Order: sequence, then C-alpha cells, then structure tokens
Amino acid sequence: MSRIWLVTGPPGVGKSTLVSRVVMKLKSAGVIVGGCTTAELRSGGSRVGFEVRDLTSGRKGELASVASKFGPRVGRYRVNLTDLSRVGAAGVEAAVVGSEVIVIDELGPMELVSPEFRRAVSKAVASGKPIVAVVHERLEDDLISELKSKAEESFVLTVENRDGVADAVAAALLDASGGPKV
Repeated sequence: MSRIWLVTGPPGVGKSTLVSRVVMKLKSAGVIVGGCTTAELRSGGSRVGFEVRDLTSGRKGELASVASKFGPRVGRYRVNLTDLSRVGAAGVEAAVVGSEVIVIDELGPMELVSPEFRRAVSKAVASGKPIVAVVHERLEDDLISELKSKAEESFVLTVENRDGVADAVAAALLDASGGPKV
C-alpha cells in the first residue's frame, strides 16, 4: 500500500507552486520523481485554460481550454481527454514503473472525467510507492475519498503555512523514499 500525502486549499493559494518546490527538493536529493503537474494558461491577464505536464518525459499537453469546442465541459472549460490520457495518465503510469515518488497535481473535476486518468491514479495507489497529490478542496468523489482514507497526512494550504508545508511534505517523502533528510 502506498504512503500518501495530500495537499488541498482554495484556488490560487499556491498548491501547484508547493508541488514544484517539493519536486525540486526531491530531485536535488537524488530521488527519482514522476507523475504529472498542471499549470494555468493565461492570456491578457485572464485564465484561458490549463496545461498538463509529464514529469518524467517533459511532454506537455492541453488539459482544458475555454476556446475548445470538444470534450466534457467543466465550468467554462472543455477538457481535452486525448492530452489528459496521453500526457497526464501516461505520466502517472510511467511513474508507477520508473519513479521512487509519484506526484499527482491535481485530482479535480477536470482530471476525474477521464477514465484513463482515474485508472492511472488507482495503479499509483496500488504501487506501494510514496505519493503526493493535490486534491480539489470541495469535490466529492469516490477516488478522492479513497485517497483521503489512506493518507498519512492531509495539509490544508494557506498563505501563512505554505512554506512550512512544502518543507514537511518534502521531508516526509524523502524519508518514505529512503532518500537523505532535508
């Protein structure tokens, strides 16, 4: 059974930034990190979509866009199921095989419309490898409930605690992966 650390919090508080910092700390300690991350896409100061990136290959794809005419609608965005599977799900599955720590940023309504992504996350949980995952703050879903029930620790990120949480998560994952202490 995997050891799981969850991070949640309101939009814009720095969850993805925290994950990036944790990944940098782990990689600088020699830990092999895989999985996927997401980032906002902005144009003219407005959020127009999201990108998904495979941490192992560096491949990027469109997670969702306001301009797309195809894919499931989540809010004002359309989810690109092809890129989510090709980049996000594939990145998580590659991490199950070739990484010491698995990163999943994020498990939210956009990602969870993909059966392939859901299967990849389930494989990650069954892998026995340490996982850090960002979960949507208020989303009710069976997969998120399962992760919450198995989590070593869950952190609710705030502006005040985010630096300390990044250090705590990195230290816990280094310990779980057998890497050096931070």
